[in-house]
Amino acid sequence: MSTNPWHHARQAGVADDIDFDIRGQDLQMVEIELDPGESAVAEARAMVWKDASVVMTTVFGDGSDSGAEGGFMGKLLGAGKRLITGESLFTTVFTHQGQGKARVAFAAPTPGTILPIKLSEVGGTLICQKDSFLAAARGVQLGIAFQRKVMTGLFGGEGFIMQRLSGDGWVFVQMGGTLIERELGPGEELHVDTGCIAAFTAGVDMDLQTVGGVKSMLFAGEGVFFARLRGPGKVWIQSLPFSRLAARMLAAAGNAGGNRGEGSVLGGLGDIIMGNE
Repeated sequence: MSTNPWHHARQAGVADDIDFDIRGQDLQMVEIELDPGESAVAEARAMVWKDASVVMTTVFGDGSDSGAEGGFMGKLLGAGKRLITGESLFTTVFTHQGQGKARVAFAAPTPGTILPIKLSEVGGTLICQKDSFLAAARGVQLGIAFQRKVMTGLFGGEGFIMQRLSGDGWVFVQMGGTLIERELGPGEELHVDTGCIAAFTAGVDMDLQTVGGVKSMLFAGEGVFFARLRGPGKVWIQSLPFSRLAARMLAAAGNAGGNRGEGSVLGGLGDIIMGNE
């Protein structure tokens, strides 16, 4: 048998049909079951364990190009999209090269929820936070989603550059804290803290709006902007974005910088008021 994981026959544009189990409650991991020749793609350092017949291969880009389609330029484009979102140029492909069934497990780096999504059931595209991708069936494409609205483009921060996952297979995205799913009807709006947007389907329109007034911005403890999501489509909301968790950890450790990310409006002025400067 060839040691090249890309020799498995697969129809172009169709992801491997994998099986999986989500384990745990607050510190979850996903176990993916592979048939001979099937592959899963994951971020570096996401693997927890694998069966010996599952072979690891580092690839350029997202692993969706089997080599016959797109060639080097297609791989280069996929790698460039990952680089823009702050990810590595490479992903790791895990291919079952033995007999029977084999499993490989991946875990999120922070407490929270692993959300499994079959892309073919949500219109073929999922927009999510730029660091939320954990793993997927081989064949899923990882790209970028620019929010082109003026407000989002100027001030969006976390919401400006997001990940676009496209294809027809299973993807696994990691969310912080508790996860809530909302179905929005046509024209229905939902206002969400920018850091708490976990994911939404392609039909949802996103823009930023300012908080109501100066008092709200200065004294209510909220951020200057919130995200306005307008249906139709599905929205997933996370209760504990990593930026918020990291800010609290820094504050507890006595870091004078405090929270410079989402949820913070005063910045340096806040440090002066609170006596940190």
